[in-house]
Amino acid sequence: MELRLLEYFLAVAREQNITAAAETLHISQPALSTQLKALESELGKQLLIRGVKGSRKVQLTEDGMVLRKRAEEIVSLVRRTEEELTGSGETVAGNVFIGTGETETVRLFAQVAKKLQKKYPDIRYHISSGNAEHVLEYLDKGLIDFGLLFAEIDAQKYEAIPVPIKDTWGVLMHKDSPLAEKEVIRPEDLWDKPLIVSHQKGVDTYLTQWFQREESELHIVATYNLLFNASLLVDEGLGYALCYDKIINTQGSNLCFRPCSPRLEARGYIVWKKYQVFSKAARLFLSCLQEMMAEGE
Repeated sequence: MELRLLEYFLAVAREQNITAAAETLHISQPALSTQLKALESELGKQLLIRGVKGSRKVQLTEDGMVLRKRAEEIVSLVRRTEEELTGSGETVAGNVFIGTGETETVRLFAQVAKKLQKKYPDIRYHISSGNAEHVLEYLDKGLIDFGLLFAEIDAQKYEAIPVPIKDTWGVLMHKDSPLAEKEVIRPEDLWDKPLIVSHQKGVDTYLTQWFQREESELHIVATYNLLFNASLLVDEGLGYALCYDKIINTQGSNLCFRPCSPRLEARGYIVWKKYQVFSKAARLFLSCLQEMMAEGE
């Protein structure tokens, strides 16, 4: 399977129209159609449904959607490899890819990038947000250089360094909630309340320990991946969101945050694959990160 064919296929998937894709690729429409049929023949799968509802629009089949995801990963890896191998020996330029959840620790990445920016202005930083499963998947596939995780780390697969910043758990709620009158929220305050919790892997373990209840004994009405979405559920009165502090700016909103008591903290780890071959930009980023963390100890 040629990389060129994957790029053709991705263009069609993006444009949802073979003629429009051909224009962006600067080839003729018949030539592109021929290449797509050759790709389907090679794979033995139909990838596109042509003439959707009598129009010129094309739609991906289930096999086409699978190929689109894999093709995006393959093309991304090839481009990153080309950048790393063709970069000048003197000038440091390129990309640093980081996967992380929503956390105050992202400020640490920003501080490192800012410190490097003056000397190495051609380095670009790409932040991919998601839960632990998302970060680990991207790490394993080589789509990111570093991941930030708040979960147990497999020491046989990954290198990891602890982050000096700890995130504090608490409850996001309406300002007119009866619990908003409290300075801290205790487990028993939430036993009978509708809860909105993160579905990130590992979170359930220490939250249930804090609650002193099994998950089945709690009234969980929703789970979230990104806290901004959960804050909208809270704003609409669906329930109370268990989350980290300093992520949602509650000033000028209907919401407020109250910390948990006993205090519940989460420590993150910056993780990368063992025996990872970094680009110059990624090596510089890691070195600067380690120096800054050492200075802060």
